[in-house]
Amino acid sequence: MPYHEIFVGLGVLVAAVVFVREARGRGALNEQSLVAVAGALVGGAIGMRLAGWMETLDLKDLWLYGSRSILGGLTGAYVGVLIAKRVIGYKERTGDLFAPAVALGMAVGRIGCHLTEAPGRPTDLPWGVHAPPTTPECPGCLTGEAMHPSFVYEIIFQLAAFVALRWARERMTQPGELFTLYLAGYAAFRFLVEFTRANETVWLDLTRPQWFLLPGLVLLGVRLAYGWRRGYYDALFERKVMT
Repeated sequence: MPYHEIFVGLGVLVAAVVFVREARGRGALNEQSLVAVAGALVGGAIGMRLAGWMETLDLKDLWLYGSRSILGGLTGAYVGVLIAKRVIGYKERTGDLFAPAVALGMAVGRIGCHLTEAPGRPTDLPWGVHAPPTTPECPGCLTGEAMHPSFVYEIIFQLAAFVALRWARERMTQPGELFTLYLAGYAAFRFLVEFTRANETVWLDLTRPQWFLLPGLVLLGVRLAYGWRRGYYDALFERKVMT
């Protein structure tokens, strides 16, 4: 069974359903917003494959392995939305609609990763997991070592992010900031969780995804500081007075 592809497909479906519900709830469900969704789907598919292919620069890998690059998919989806909106002249911000959808879709998609990919680096922690020796690119699987369930960590993070975003959306008033918070949170989490992943380190004991994330983390940090100074996030820390 192609579990990875099945759960990635389910994740995309879940994300699309959540987006439509979010857009309908905010009165933003229209042809233009659906075009933005189409741009995200096309851009995400292209981004996943290009990012995976760039690791080997082998043309045959463009179709076979590209679909496993989540960071490439997110980047491609973001660019795809921007291009789609530019083509149709749609100027409304859609990031806040995408944020909860992406979080829940990622949680579902990562189930496929957990079932088919190397779980993580070896660990002595009591929740370490074992994977079949047939798992690709997994020396620890061959020797029966217990490994970090790194994809489970991400599933938990994405589910928590989905709940937090649904809570924060009623308090945030500045357009686009919900999406900014999600991107910053996920980028920081992904950088840290890479220390438990089975990805190859390339320089200074950091993996390719970590080097990919570093400039983005700096930019997001500057962007969060900008929003903090202008009070965009004040409502998240205010207590509601009971009457």
